[in-house]
Amino acid sequence: MVLFLLLLIVAVVLGVIGALGRDTLYLLIIGVMVLIADLVLLRTRMGHSRRPRVPWGGPGRGA
Repeated sequence: MVLFLLLLIVAVVLGVIGALGRDTLYLLIIGVMVLIADLVLLRTRMGHSRRPRVPWGGPGRGA
């Protein structure tokens, strides 16, 4: 989660500098790319956080 927040802050800072600065459009593009990579990272971490399925059906199915 710390990595997600750090990348989010970097993306916002690069985006603001790229949008406000003169001849710094590349920073805006890099900021957007970092934001997209950050969202992909979040999606993959959320996808792997699910509990694995129990092969015998889980609790309450008898032993």
